[in-house]
Amino acid sequence: MDIGIGLFGLGTVGSGVVKILQENMDQITKRTGSRLTVKHAVVHNLNKPRHGFTQDFPITDNASDILDNDDIQIVVEVMGTLDQAYDIIKRALNAKKHVVTANKDLIASHGQELVAIAEANGVDLFFEAAVAGGIPILRTLASSFTADEISRVAGIINGTSNFILTQMAINNLSYAEALKLAQDKGFAESDPTNDVEGFDAAFKLIILSNFAFGIQPVLGDLTINGIANLTDTDIADANSFGYAVKLLGVAQRVGDTKEAISIEVAPHLVPFTHPLATVNNENNAVLVNGESVGEVMLYGPGAGEMPTANSVLSDLTNVATDLALNTPGRPFNSFNQDLNLAKPSQRVARRFIVVEVDDTPGAMYSVTGMFAAAKISFTDLKQTPAANGTARLVALTHPASDAQLNVIRTTIRNADGINLAAEYKIFS
Repeated sequence: MDIGIGLFGLGTVGSGVVKILQENMDQITKRTGSRLTVKHAVVHNLNKPRHGFTQDFPITDNASDILDNDDIQIVVEVMGTLDQAYDIIKRALNAKKHVVTANKDLIASHGQELVAIAEANGVDLFFEAAVAGGIPILRTLASSFTADEISRVAGIINGTSNFILTQMAINNLSYAEALKLAQDKGFAESDPTNDVEGFDAAFKLIILSNFAFGIQPVLGDLTINGIANLTDTDIADANSFGYAVKLLGVAQRVGDTKEAISIEVAPHLVPFTHPLATVNNENNAVLVNGESVGEVMLYGPGAGEMPTANSVLSDLTNVATDLALNTPGRPFNSFNQDLNLAKPSQRVARRFIVVEVDDTPGAMYSVTGMFAAAKISFTDLKQTPAANGTARLVALTHPASDAQLNVIRTTIRNADGINLAAEYKIFS
């Protein structure tokens, strides 16, 4: 069987897809029983030079060249846009073409609508490459955990922020220095907001939550905090207590009967002894906790030409298999259920808290009194001698809820000479 592919986008990932298809054609054909061939590519800039593959197909800038071509059965979208990609994928699905995309923003925002359109038209819509680059996490959740109840999915799912935090911790760079290095190496965009403020990880966590728990969260359901306000002093203090600082996406069942879901992207303190603490630079890792299997971690490159392209190829071969078996149109993930979002009182964790206090008589006593009133107790405490009239108090707490922390935030906000400089959960 000859299967034609139409490719939207021929940048880093798109070029990688063509390269793998051309270099591994015989192996792919033997495994799938089908010959996958790029018939046409549509790009924004026709004058951009492209290398690394043999151009044996036409390249144009007209979407209809693919969408109206009966020789093309599968559309691959790796453009990286939102509105244009949404329109193209809808048109492709309604034209009864199968679609493979790496567009996490699109799937997180319009995934359920597009899945319904695909199912109505009896075609496949796969998006393994949208989360964690080369790590096959979505297909693992969809197929390997069907008999297990997942209690938590968590991980490092943004390579840019992880590179920055690694450089701050290992090479003692400031945040600004580490960000510039990430930009120089091509890991961070000139406008890094999506990565460093946690939005990129949030889109991926929305998709992970759908596959792990069958829920349909939107961006407003998540608590999102990035790394832009994290200081090298915070990292040094965390290290002194035996913790690495990582930007984690964490979705987990909480509450006495585990009836609610907490979904959060934020810096966390991870014990040096935990596998996630050893995931450095641009690498990603996703941790899955199942009631039966226990804890499983998938680790690998979270971005890049070949790892992401490999995930796209995984989806392409699955479409080819469905066509061979005449079984297309099944949803990538058919797990759906209703679960409540966690209340602040249900989101409980140990905490790393930094308070800056004016060096005046009784000030430190006031701070400990505030925490006692909120029923938050300390396991470890470190006070830095006053500099410029301000002392730094670093505390690790026993488990405390977001509701208790909200009391502390309000109390400190209304107090003179006291500032809550930082507050992060401790991952365990």
